[in-house]
Amino acid sequence: MTSCRAPRRLFHACFPFALAAVLTAAACGGGGGGGAGLSSEKVLSSLSFEKAHNAIPVDSAGTVSATAVKVFLPPGTDASALKATFAASAKATVTVAGVAQVSGTTANDFRAPVSYLVTAEDGSVRSYTVTLVTDIAAFDDPVTAFMSAHAVPSVSIAATYQGRLVYLKAYGQADVGAAQAATTASRYRLASVSKPITSVAIMKLLEAGTVHLSDKVFGAGALLGTTYGTLPYGPHIGEITVAELLHHTAGGWPNDGTDPMFSNPTLTAGELISWTLDHRPLATTPGTAYAYSNFGYSILGRVIETVTGQGYEAAVKSLVLTPLGITDMTIGGNTLADRLPGEVRYYGQGGEDPYAYNIRRMDAHGGWIATARDLANLLVHVDGFATVPDILSAPTIATMTTGSTAEPGYACGWSVNSGPNWWHIGSLPGTVTEIIRGANGWTWVALANTRSGDATFVSDLDNLLWTALPHVDDVPPYDLR
Repeated sequence: MTSCRAPRRLFHACFPFALAAVLTAAACGGGGGGGAGLSSEKVLSSLSFEKAHNAIPVDSAGTVSATAVKVFLPPGTDASALKATFAASAKATVTVAGVAQVSGTTANDFRAPVSYLVTAEDGSVRSYTVTLVTDIAAFDDPVTAFMSAHAVPSVSIAATYQGRLVYLKAYGQADVGAAQAATTASRYRLASVSKPITSVAIMKLLEAGTVHLSDKVFGAGALLGTTYGTLPYGPHIGEITVAELLHHTAGGWPNDGTDPMFSNPTLTAGELISWTLDHRPLATTPGTAYAYSNFGYSILGRVIETVTGQGYEAAVKSLVLTPLGITDMTIGGNTLADRLPGEVRYYGQGGEDPYAYNIRRMDAHGGWIATARDLANLLVHVDGFATVPDILSAPTIATMTTGSTAEPGYACGWSVNSGPNWWHIGSLPGTVTEIIRGANGWTWVALANTRSGDATFVSDLDNLLWTALPHVDDVPPYDLR
């Protein structure tokens, strides 16, 4: 056998050159930094971050594209010492900056892209760049621009895709004076986003057969009987149905300067209903005209109480929230002293006082507080998409999202359009909120602790999701719910 160290002339003497080269390579174990029988495989086939090895709320698998690896983790993740779980070619070794890596064990700083060097058995190498994404500019940029344009102290957002909560982030200050940062656990007043919650509870009662859309509300034999107001009732009051209250077509009590819900602040909800029935006659025949009515949804709250035998808040929790594991949604308080644990502070603009209203009495039309996460969880269970089981049947959801003849653009507690979108905006001094069920499996929640009188304020809020989506290239694979 010819030695690997033999002078080149021995090969010329003994063999034709080409054959000598082959035999020499075989004897030396192959070329190119290795030898025959040594593997050249150097593939990083997967990389993920797992809860079992890190202080993170979800498992997240990366996407490997050629030699680039992208992994999502939620905003706010401490990326300074994360342990990646990875799989590489069987006989390859993996190093980072010369340090051998053990899957699920070795920590690295992922605040900047990290180079994983995969070395094959034959000594050949391939470098993979691992990039961790926690903040998505497509979402962040519109939100921060909105906050800057309208002097908004804090915003909390939640975006879901195909039933998964894929982005959850809080921005700014929950309490400016206390330098208290908003977090994803911060709770906000929902204002009129409370109306879809009341609607969902009514839909649950429809499915149980204890309420029907055609049921009369006031008068002998009606849902509320003669409990409220003084007989005989004024014209057409005895004709009002559940459907008309849901659609804001009951015939009166609009959200204008005469809105009963912002009068007589010392009266209870029941006392206010009686006072209004006695002193505020209907303007139109029920069912014939649309007039957005906070008071109408207050009446629906009393329907829920009467039918279930529970207080409104307890009934909604029993019917809707508790089955979904939602525990932090509740009816808010009136004053700053009533601020609940985790609740943000509200800031009025233009002289508005966010603590001048009887929020508790607004329960069914404007009294709920919630985190963006909890509201998103509720939304994906009533959105009609097939990805997460809904708590309402498909026919009931169709009923809930169908407008009236008087106003096709407003359904039962939801604004709707001719396409697939449902939404609702909430607004009170110190509060603006929105929930959206959009197209292609997206839903969105945005909560803020002020409102502005700027002409573009509401449209700017509404455009946040629609501005973001065209620029979302990749969607996180996890579900933060």
